[in-house]
Amino acid sequence: MSQMVRQHLKAGFIFGDRQSGEYVYLPGGEVGLDEPLCVLETLTSRLDVTLDEAVQLVAKLSLKPAKHPRLGAKSC
Repeated sequence: MSQMVRQHLKAGFIFGDRQSGEYVYLPGGEVGLDEPLCVLETLTSRLDVTLDEAVQLVAKLSLKPAKHPRLGAKSC
């Protein structure tokens, strides 16, 4: 499962939960980098996290593919 999440993040898909306002995604500017940074976005903050941390957060927070309020379904 984590490899699928990793590949979906690298492809620009956004994982989130609309009710909690939590989203994890890879910004377009990070695509193709050797060590890309993802974004953990909550209602009150934005935090850079590694790709490995992002994959763990998707599982821990039970995030599913989602549409971001500003970005839509994909970040790039």
